[in-house]
Amino acid sequence: MSSLTFHPVRLARAFYNSIAYLPTLAAIGYGLLGLMALMPPMTDDILPEAIRRLSLASPGNTQALLGALLGGMISLVVFSFSTVMSVLSQAGGNFSHKLVFGLVSERANQWVLGHYLGTILFILMLLIVPDVGEGEAAWRSFAVYAACAMVIHSLALFVYFIHNTSQSIQIDAVVTGLHDTTKKTMERMRDKQDDAWRFLPSAPPMDAKLHVLNANYPGYLQNADLPKLAALAERIGGVIHLHFRFGDYVVEGLPIISLECDDAPNEEWCSEVLSTLTYLDGESIDEHFVHGMTQLMEVAIKALSPGINDPGTARLCLHRITDLLCLYVQWQPANTLVDADGRRRVTWKVERFDSLLHRLFIPLLSYGADDQSTLLGLLKAIKTISLFADDTSLGNVQAMADRIVDALADSATHVMDRQFIGERLKAGQHRLELPAGLRP
Repeated sequence: MSSLTFHPVRLARAFYNSIAYLPTLAAIGYGLLGLMALMPPMTDDILPEAIRRLSLASPGNTQALLGALLGGMISLVVFSFSTVMSVLSQAGGNFSHKLVFGLVSERANQWVLGHYLGTILFILMLLIVPDVGEGEAAWRSFAVYAACAMVIHSLALFVYFIHNTSQSIQIDAVVTGLHDTTKKTMERMRDKQDDAWRFLPSAPPMDAKLHVLNANYPGYLQNADLPKLAALAERIGGVIHLHFRFGDYVVEGLPIISLECDDAPNEEWCSEVLSTLTYLDGESIDEHFVHGMTQLMEVAIKALSPGINDPGTARLCLHRITDLLCLYVQWQPANTLVDADGRRRVTWKVERFDSLLHRLFIPLLSYGADDQSTLLGLLKAIKTISLFADDTSLGNVQAMADRIVDALADSATHVMDRQFIGERLKAGQHRLELPAGLRP
């Protein structure tokens, strides 16, 4: 693939992930229906008599009706998305601003927008060409009937749209949506990793001859076509090393890939390698599951802020994070792709469990240091994770548990609080070494 074709591929990916994707498809479909209404494939004399009797006496004189329908549709669109902006403003204030784009770009909302715009386009086409040819009255009459049916359908969609939008910003729906999407991404990644996907030391040998490729675009590198990269590496008998973690932001010109090979690759091969990278604006949970965990953590931190002061929401997010971490600690993501002979072809960086645990728990520990319910929630979560951790990860879980116990000891000054926390230290099943009570 040449560099000239890389731009269309990148634009196509950006269009597919944009808000305009489904509305454009729907508008094209409605536009084709409008062309069929203006250029009928058959005349009225071919239609059955029962259908011709439903024809309007003068379908060309329905412009007043169509104009009223058009004005109503435009008002419906304006009202719908004024409501959306209000709802999203509330969501951005109560939760994380990263969730706003996800709510706007939800596929169901895109379809509703597409039907709105398509209906407007269909009615406009009927208004632009009001003249009806001889023997086409029945066909045009049914186009007017179809416009009325589309508006009625849009009214039904309006009710659904308001219900769906109002439900989408409920904290239970937000947290459940983040959890389910993240879990599906993890399961999808785990299921596709067959025998060719392995976890191996990924650093290239010290004496290896490396050829560096630089990023040709700034942005968030969310994913890469790893099987295609492996085929490209096998084609020239080398090993491709990715020097970034999926989800990292890279600047233009940054060294992001190195090829372990004797001979330097040509420009066409380098362009093919760079074309396998997926750039996105912002974080995509569908591409990288760690973003889902961090967004749950950010929603919890927002809930712990003094302006909102909702530790119940923070604990709700913590429950979902615990479930995801229990899944992650039982599954080691691959960082190497090998060929049929077992030789390495692609290596990439994956986040270690201790790094992920630190990234998710330390902010909650810092922002919730003055709230005992949050600290006890963290303690319960770390106990649960210890039951699923292997011997290597258990040491990291124990270290985090020690930090939480220290934070509880610092926050609890009253004897009743210390007695209550001491009982919680002993309660529940776990594999941790916890003290019998808090230190003085």
